[in-house]
Amino acid sequence: MKPLRIALVQCRQTSSIDENAATLFRYLEEAARAKAQIVCFPEGHVTGYRVDITPTDQPVEPQRLDELHGRVARRCGELGIACVLGTETPLESDPIHGRPYNSAIVISSAGKLLGVHHKTRLTPMDAVAYTPGNSFETFELFGVTVGVVICFEGFRFAETTRACVAQGAQLVFHPQNNTTRPADWKIPVHHAMITTRAAENTIWFASCNMCHAEHQNCRSLVVAPDGQIHAQTELKQEQLLVADIDVDLATRAMFKFDADGCADVLFADVVKRQEYATAGAMRR
Repeated sequence: MKPLRIALVQCRQTSSIDENAATLFRYLEEAARAKAQIVCFPEGHVTGYRVDITPTDQPVEPQRLDELHGRVARRCGELGIACVLGTETPLESDPIHGRPYNSAIVISSAGKLLGVHHKTRLTPMDAVAYTPGNSFETFELFGVTVGVVICFEGFRFAETTRACVAQGAQLVFHPQNNTTRPADWKIPVHHAMITTRAAENTIWFASCNMCHAEHQNCRSLVVAPDGQIHAQTELKQEQLLVADIDVDLATRAMFKFDADGCADVLFADVVKRQEYATAGAMRR
């Protein structure tokens, strides 16, 4: 067994960087008190998601973002906690007025900024405000290979999670923002897609939504490699969801299409190996 304690921050979000930063540091402290090793914040948390929460044309503040990301990294190092932080990063060709990337930065428990993932698949509303990224990255946190996919790209495009799993990811974090407009019909659809991402790859999938008092079209969920929900939040409530997971269960068997590994997930102790081994021998 390889235990890991993770935390998802289902919190409110505003168009004020100062207010969002205060929330960020408050939950960073709370996650550390809960002895979480990795904490994840929702999509776009630092600045506010540029769909309904923050104006799409609001100028980017590169220096302020760098300063705040640095403060978060330093505090992570002091607390000994790693962080996946939903934010934005400036467009290189036009840092202030260009459409920024919708990003998640990954910070180690030593306070080092390990890298950043930019959302690659943008909704039509996203595309008004953001520039798409074009790659998928994995990071080592507490000896575990971790991937990141952001909201729409993780929900609707199975290949994005698979790109992380192909690089060895056993745990994929999914910062999302599904809150600002009434669409309750999406709740079971979103939950089904989240559980599918875990089950079709035999990995842990941890999806972190923000909290909205009126509309929240998905819970925050931690899903086990067999596709069962391991932990979940309540809708429309601020909540720190803390979950202990066994990383060894993330065998990536379905991704690799490993026969014995797939059988373990599909059959557990209901079907003995001799039954399908004999069938395989007969086919040969």
